[in-house]
Amino acid sequence: MGSDPNSTQPRRRLRQSDVTIVDKSMMRRAVGGMVVGNTMEWYDVGVYGYLAVTMGKVFLPTAEPAVQILFSLGVFAATYIARPLGGIVFGRLGDRLGRQKVLATTLIMMATSTFLIGALPAYATIGVLAPVVLVVLKLLQGFSTGGEYAGATTFVTEYAPDRRRGFFASILDFGSYMGFALGASVVTVLQLTLGDATMTAWGWRVPFLLAGVIGVVAIYFRLRIEESPVFQATQAAQEAASGARADATGARPTSVWAMVHDHWRPIVIAIMLVAASNTVGYALTSYMPTYLTDSLGYSALDGTLLTIPVLVLLAVMLPLAGRLSDRIGRRTVMWLGAGTTVVLVVPAFLLIGHGAQWSTLLGLALLALMTALWVSNQAASLPALFPTSTRYGAMGFAYNIAIAVFGGTTPLIVQALLTWTGDELAPAYFLMAISALGAVGVFCMKESSQRPLPGSMPAVETEDEARELVRTQDTNPNLDLGDLPFGAADAVHEEPAVSAR
Repeated sequence: MGSDPNSTQPRRRLRQSDVTIVDKSMMRRAVGGMVVGNTMEWYDVGVYGYLAVTMGKVFLPTAEPAVQILFSLGVFAATYIARPLGGIVFGRLGDRLGRQKVLATTLIMMATSTFLIGALPAYATIGVLAPVVLVVLKLLQGFSTGGEYAGATTFVTEYAPDRRRGFFASILDFGSYMGFALGASVVTVLQLTLGDATMTAWGWRVPFLLAGVIGVVAIYFRLRIEESPVFQATQAAQEAASGARADATGARPTSVWAMVHDHWRPIVIAIMLVAASNTVGYALTSYMPTYLTDSLGYSALDGTLLTIPVLVLLAVMLPLAGRLSDRIGRRTVMWLGAGTTVVLVVPAFLLIGHGAQWSTLLGLALLALMTALWVSNQAASLPALFPTSTRYGAMGFAYNIAIAVFGGTTPLIVQALLTWTGDELAPAYFLMAISALGAVGVFCMKESSQRPLPGSMPAVETEDEARELVRTQDTNPNLDLGDLPFGAADAVHEEPAVSAR
């Protein structure tokens, strides 16, 4: 809401010099550098997920097939165990040292650990040490990944103009799902051309080694990015205040517990939103290939070929839904996500269970629509729940806790429900319940579309927009002068105010 013009309390006026003019070249560079990192992260998820059976054969060749699969899935789960710790550590460092430095570090760690998996000697060469080192590398990968998404979304939202933050942030998730589709496609092509025997012998290494190439490109782009202007402004203001606790920007908590104490409400909201969006997303990406093969009788290859085009469709829908949220609001689009999940998830599973390829594709496309409406807003909405000085750390904590509890466990939970109840629609009921939980989070959150981030001054794309913002500051419904960090602005800007014409 706009500021109250009838208030008698003295209020600092917004000046044109307070408004951040986004450098479009740096904006494109920032988005590109973050997208390639997200693509690499999910490329590895796709590769490992589709190579789970092969990895079990390679690293536990003497075990029973069931034990091999359990080992592979256990190693995959280890990634999610390490993510919350990585989110806390890198989030805290990102709030203290800067987003760009930490994000370069997480990407280097991700790329290195993925490449080393491809170069790791198999059980036949070094015996039991092989699976042990594999677990260590996956833990390292999960630890670094824990700081990746929270940092990338924080970085892009702090760079983006207020009016288009949803669109630019949603491009990150476009990269994520394209990375997953790329990983699945690479594995599928190798399986078709090399065959099972060659894949087990050495072919499984190729997708992991390719991640090294992707990682080098991603690191190159990320190292060329400057620190976000919002973080720089907050740092300057805090230094000028000589360590005093800032009102609008929020002081750095002395510990994780202090951070949780100060921001427990937005943390709980973030966990509910992440749970809802990622439960639907992981049901589509991680569970559907298993469901199509084990429950519906599709071959592993057919299951993969059916999911890849749907993943591409989902990736394309994400920026469109992100742009829509800039127009009609984040909460509105997420309400649509919750509503479509509750109403359409049962028809989607009925279509998938019908057995024909056309109905399976249509059912998967409905799941993709639900995922797009939920996920497209996540990257823009979650950072807007927290002030600048604790944004990376608080979001990293909330996001990775939710991912560990709900995201990584979704395939296991829905398969257990299916086995326990014998009801083919049990997974659908589970997704409905979690989306209802997410709807509670949507109800509790504040609208952030077209508004400045907490603890930040407005960000626009042109000088004309800045002048218009100053001119309409008393009547603009998306600008609350009482929420702006004028104390921080005074520490940075000393030039006279620009009159509102």
